[in-house]
Amino acid sequence: MRRILLMGNPNVGKSAFFSRLTGTKVIASNYPGTTVGFTKGSLMLGEEQVEVIDVPGTYTLEPTSKAEEVASRLLQTGDVVINVLDATNMERNLYLTLELLERDIPVIVALNIWDETKHRGIEINTARLEELLGVPVVPTVALTGEGMKELANRIPEAASPEMTERTRDERWAAVGSIINEVQTLSHRHHTWLERLQDASLKPLTGLPIAVMVLAVSFVIIRSIGEGLIGYVMEPLFDRLWTPVMMELSELLGSEGFWHDVLIGNLFDGAVDYSQSMGVLTTGLFIPLGAVLPYILAFYLVLGVLEDVGYLPRLAVLLDNLMHRIGLHGYAIIPTMLGLGCCVPAIMATRILESRRERLITATLISIAIPCAASQAMIIGLVGEQGVQYLAMVYGTLFMVWLVLGFVLNRTVRGFSPEILIEIPPYRIPHWRAMLQKLWMRVYGFLREALPIILLAILVVSILISLGVFDKIAEVTAPVVSGIFGLPEAAVVAIVVGLLRKDIAIGLLAPLALSADQLVVGSVVLTMFFPCIAAFVVLARELGFRGLLMAIGVMIAATIVVGGLLNVVLL
Repeated sequence: MRRILLMGNPNVGKSAFFSRLTGTKVIASNYPGTTVGFTKGSLMLGEEQVEVIDVPGTYTLEPTSKAEEVASRLLQTGDVVINVLDATNMERNLYLTLELLERDIPVIVALNIWDETKHRGIEINTARLEELLGVPVVPTVALTGEGMKELANRIPEAASPEMTERTRDERWAAVGSIINEVQTLSHRHHTWLERLQDASLKPLTGLPIAVMVLAVSFVIIRSIGEGLIGYVMEPLFDRLWTPVMMELSELLGSEGFWHDVLIGNLFDGAVDYSQSMGVLTTGLFIPLGAVLPYILAFYLVLGVLEDVGYLPRLAVLLDNLMHRIGLHGYAIIPTMLGLGCCVPAIMATRILESRRERLITATLISIAIPCAASQAMIIGLVGEQGVQYLAMVYGTLFMVWLVLGFVLNRTVRGFSPEILIEIPPYRIPHWRAMLQKLWMRVYGFLREALPIILLAILVVSILISLGVFDKIAEVTAPVVSGIFGLPEAAVVAIVVGLLRKDIAIGLLAPLALSADQLVVGSVVLTMFFPCIAAFVVLARELGFRGLLMAIGVMIAATIVVGGLLNVVLL
C-alpha cells in the first residue's frame, strides 16, 4: 500500500486537513523508540486505497526535537508528501518546502487556510508559485473542504524536481526571492481579533486574560463533567446496570470469592459504585461513569482553545515561571486539568516534548493537585472549621508543588527545551473538525485506559478478598499515629485512598478529628498515591522506571510534609 505523508510546520491546520482527507477512521501510534505520536488513516484515490500519515509538525528536516526527529525519519518511509502550508504565513513555511524539494520524493503543496488571505490583504499568484517550485500547488480550506477534491485529484501529479541541497542561508534567500515574486500585500486596518492577539501576549494584559481563560475553562470542565456524572452516568448505571448486578449477586449467593471479585461489597443490600470495588461495578463505573465525563469535557475545551489559537500564547506567557521548576509553558495545561481529574491530566502530558518534562509534570500532578471530587470533600470537611484551615490545605499543596518542582528540576536528568512555537492567528473554530478531534481523543482513552483500569480493579478486588489490605493497614498504623499524629482508625482512610481519594477523605468525618488533624489528614490523603484509575494511567505513561521514581517521591514527600504539619500544627 502506498503511503502519503502530511508534512508541515506546527499550527498549519494539518489535523483538520488529515480529518478531511481520511474521515474519522484513524489509528494513533507512537514512533518506535519515542513517545511522539502520529496518526494513520486511509484514502481512496480512484480504485486504489492509500495510507495517510499525519506527521508531527516540524520546522525543519534538521532535527532539534523528538517531533522533528520523528518527522525526518518518517520521510524515509513515504511515497508522496503533501506539504501543508499556512497561506497567511508563507515566508515562514516555505523553508521546509525547499528542504522537501531537495529530497528524492514526489511533493504536492497545499496552501491551507486560503480563506484567511483575503481577510488579511494577501494576494498569492499560485500559478507562478507552482512554476517556481516545480510541483503542483493547490489552495485549500481544510475546515470547509474547499480545494480538497482538487488536491486529491492532483496527487498523481506530485513531482520531485531535481534540486541540489542548499545551506540554511541559501534557502532563506530563496524563500525571500519566491515571496517577492508571488505575494503582494495591501494595507488594511487591524481587526478586533488581531488587537486581542496582541493583548494576549503582553504580560500586563496577557496575564489577566490567562487567569480569566483558565478560570472559565476550569468552571466549564467541572460543570460539564459533574453534570454528565450527576444527570447522565449515575442515573444510567442506577436504572439500567444496577438491576442486572443485583440479579447476578443473587445468582452468586450474595457472598463468596467470585461475588467479591465481580460484584464487590453490598452496602445496605445494594451496590455502591464508588465503594463496592467489584470488576463489574466499580471497575466499570470509575472509567465510564466518573472519569469519561471529565475526559469529554476537557478535550472539548482543549479543542476549542487549540482551534482558536490561544494555547501557544498561554504557553509563552507562563514559560518563564514553569521553567523554574523544570517545565515547559505547555505544562500548565495538564496541571490545570488535574484540578478536574488526574487521569486526563496525566494523559495530557503527552503534549510535552521531553520525557523529563512528562515525568516531572505527571509526578507533581499526582502529588500536589487535588481532583474535583477530592476538593469537594476537602471544602465540605475542612471548610466547616473555618476558611483559615482551608487556606492551610491549599497553601501547603501549592508550596509542595513549587518546592518539589525545584527539587525535581535539579535531580531529574535531562533538559527542558526552550519554547519555540509558531503563534497562529485567532480563528473561529469549525464545529465538525472539533467533534472529529474530540471523538479521536475519547476513543483513544477508551482503547488505552479502559482495559488497564479493569485489570487493576480485578487485581485489587482479589487482594481485598484475600485480606491483603488489612495487613497493609496493620503495617502502616505506626506511621499514621506516630508521624502524622492521626488516630489509628485513619489507616482505613489512607488505604481506601488507593482506590478513591474523595471517599478516603470522607472517611475522616466520623473520626472526630480536630481542625488541625483534618488539615494534616487532607494533605496526606491528597499527596499519597493517586486513585487507582490515575495510578494505572501513570504507569502506562511513565513506564516501569518512571513509575518507581514517582512512587518513591510520593512516599518520601508525603511522610516529610505530613510529619512537618504534625510538628507545626499539633
